[in-house]
Amino acid sequence: MAQYLFQLVVRFVLINLLICISYSFSVAQNRVLVFSKTGGFRHASIGPGKAAIQKLGVENGFTVDTTEDATLFNEKNLRRYAAVIFLNTTGDVLNPLQQNAFERYIQAGGGYLGIHAATDTEYDWPWYGKLAGAYFKDHPSTPSNVQPGEYHVHDKTHASTSFLPDPWKRTDEFYSFKDMNPDVKVLLTIDEKTYIGGTMGDWHPSAWYHEYDGGRAFYTSLGHTDETYSEPLFLRHLLEGLRWVMNAKLDYSKVRTQLMPEENRFTKVVLKEKLNEPMELTTFRDGRVLFIERKGDVKLYDPKRGDVRTIATIPVSTKYTSKEGKESEAEDGLLGMSKDPNFEQNHWIYLNYSPAGNEPKNILARYELRGDELLMDSKKVLLEVAVQREECCHTGGSIAWDAAGNLYLSTGDNTSPRADGYAPIDERPDRGPWDAQKSSANTNDLRGKIIRIRPQPDGTYTVPEGNLFPKGTPKTRPEIFSMGHRNPFRISVDHKTGFVYWGEVGPDASKSDSLRGPIGYDEVGQARRAGNFGWPHFVGDNQAYRDYSYADSTAGAYYQVEKPLNQSPNNTGLETLPPAQKAFIWYPYDASKEFPLVGTGGRNAMAGPVFYKNDFSGAARAFPEYYDGKLLIYDWMRGWIMAVTMDAAGNFRFDGTLYAKREILESDGYGI
Repeated sequence: MAQYLFQLVVRFVLINLLICISYSFSVAQNRVLVFSKTGGFRHASIGPGKAAIQKLGVENGFTVDTTEDATLFNEKNLRRYAAVIFLNTTGDVLNPLQQNAFERYIQAGGGYLGIHAATDTEYDWPWYGKLAGAYFKDHPSTPSNVQPGEYHVHDKTHASTSFLPDPWKRTDEFYSFKDMNPDVKVLLTIDEKTYIGGTMGDWHPSAWYHEYDGGRAFYTSLGHTDETYSEPLFLRHLLEGLRWVMNAKLDYSKVRTQLMPEENRFTKVVLKEKLNEPMELTTFRDGRVLFIERKGDVKLYDPKRGDVRTIATIPVSTKYTSKEGKESEAEDGLLGMSKDPNFEQNHWIYLNYSPAGNEPKNILARYELRGDELLMDSKKVLLEVAVQREECCHTGGSIAWDAAGNLYLSTGDNTSPRADGYAPIDERPDRGPWDAQKSSANTNDLRGKIIRIRPQPDGTYTVPEGNLFPKGTPKTRPEIFSMGHRNPFRISVDHKTGFVYWGEVGPDASKSDSLRGPIGYDEVGQARRAGNFGWPHFVGDNQAYRDYSYADSTAGAYYQVEKPLNQSPNNTGLETLPPAQKAFIWYPYDASKEFPLVGTGGRNAMAGPVFYKNDFSGAARAFPEYYDGKLLIYDWMRGWIMAVTMDAAGNFRFDGTLYAKREILESDGYGI
């Protein structure tokens, strides 16, 4: 009996082991998938191309499936294939979920073969560009797009080129490329002297191969014409490239990219509509949501009652008055709110706002919330920030906490951006509201900063070690954690790493100017430690502005990243500033080369939090594990949320140049 039970246990273990192995290792069969979906120009040669590849399969013992159905790019289906061929695909052909499945397929050891217009595909997916090896730049149009020319065999050792003549004379549409992956191994080049209209010069690759992200990739730019697919030399070139990438044994245990959850797993539930400029919120254990509106209302959503009530109104200033007496609407008001990390014990709520009255200042104050009542007479002012209320804009105002109990407060540069859209550095007399060197670049001013303090029970604060300037440093404020901010409107602190994240609403210039400097960028910032993030002397990845004189419209030198100088008469702090740190992510109004997934249009970057699944271990509907450790960023104007994958050090996880993934939800206006 004991022996019988032992055999059952052994069988059970072996069966489960085989199940685990079969899940990790997938026999992809001797089968390839030809994908020919087009989102742009459609080549007439797709039909002959599919027929030729099917014929190669029959003659060489492998099965060929063809499709233009992108939904087949799912993990279950892709496991069936030893290689996927992109045959003259163009434009955007896969959605994020399908891209995720294909990345995982390649990381499992899958094969990719791209033919001709496969490089004219997925420009907003940099990982794919690295896989294909380049993106299409242009092709000749005069006297014709199809011309005779000569190829040269750069590498005779590869099976796909070992048999080719050199030169190889043939007629095709000769692509030029951009953003070439420097790691590809070039097989063929095209001699631009043998045709009209080449734009790459003496080094013009036309076919290549490489190992990439766990898989293999082969690309040939040949394949525009119908006749190509009846040429014996081309067909052998194609066949040997396909043989090189095919892998019948996929290993999904090597996959690093997590499986993206389906979009239908997410539901947006609107709790309340038609809010009046909601600014920040906090949630309680019983499901209540406390939030604020800019014009002073503190409101409470109660899920049991299903309603929203105004429980307090803070008297706030929401207007500017110029020296000439002209009144205008401000960005000031009730700006930020957060509960104390020990709220269950002390019931403290922190508010950051512009108090009503004639004194131009913003304050950080603490109140007590008892039940559903904000006790107004419990107010204690922790911190005051002197401002100007003559000219709009930029207030910041967000509040966040780290794991050690330190409070972070963001402040804007309190500077008018309406002069020209570039760096506001107007040093003329009485032009202080147009000079961010008085605030963001001023080490002795709390505007244009992220402040870090430790609140005390009596309503005061201390300054923790590790801020930008040690206590007692002349012409500095020790509360400053980071400086050089324009409008860090919303901030977040990763409670595991201590890294601070924020969205920086950037300047408006739509093009670079030789006298001023770069175009405007919105930014997502990451501070791993205290530092200077450059404004108004730098923007984006430390692109420098020039020391421009508004008095005579002349441009001086570009500001220096390692030693920025603040020589403005409005500066009360140090002249030599800490070295500038570049943004984590940056993008203009137009398409971003570095971060193409963010799209185009208006900009309003926000950042945080970093999601950790363990923080929601008891939640009934927690986000999937896919998002664990990812930074969530969003843009209020463009209506997207993205998850940014990072390595353990906080760097972008290097998948070619895959920086961010677009996913989850779209915003349709104010609501909670």
